[in-house]
Amino acid sequence: ELGKRAPRWIRDNEVTMCMKCKEPFNALTRRRHHCRACGHVVCWKCSDYKAHLEYDGNKLNKVCKDCYHVIIGCTDSEEKKKKGILEIESAEVSGNSVICSFLQYMEKSKPWQKAWCVIPKQEALVLYMYGAPQDVKALATIPLLGYTVDDTPRSADLPHSFKLTQSKSVHSFAADNEELKQKWLKVIHLAVKGETPECQNELQVN
Repeated sequence: ELGKRAPRWIRDNEVTMCMKCKEPFNALTRRRHHCRACGHVVCWKCSDYKAHLEYDGNKLNKVCKDCYHVIIGCTDSEEKKKKGILEIESAEVSGNSVICSFLQYMEKSKPWQKAWCVIPKQEALVLYMYGAPQDVKALATIPLLGYTVDDTPRSADLPHSFKLTQSKSVHSFAADNEELKQKWLKVIHLAVKGETPECQNELQVN
């Protein structure tokens, strides 16, 4: 139970944003802190609470807003707000996904960036992209139905790359190796046709 056992700390490099308010971290004004109750990585504003934790001899420890309300027995009405589509936590969908892994991603003429990509079982026609595996808000989502898949190699592209195109929208991806690329293509080829890909263990990439 909360506060009775030491939590598993989420590593700093597993998140790019506060796991509570979802604001991105930076080196100056929004640094990373850990809630001593749940182990989540949060900003200073969201960790500006203190509560007695049983596992630490009932000493006062810095905790996040959510844990503070649970420990002192209050409820926060904000917790009952309906989550938007981007506010589904990465860990929540990654643990119940058709496929998930890091991919390099590029949109239009922007530079390539690394993204944690997930196709959830419950929404197998939607690709979610996160900055890191434990982020609590997606950077973007792509409804795959109707997209065209192009995996023709081009000299200007990264190795093991493929594109999703629809009208003027072009999304470029690149996997770390050819095997991973083919696993993604196997799933995406079904999703763009509106067919739900079956979750097979060999498609799960953690």
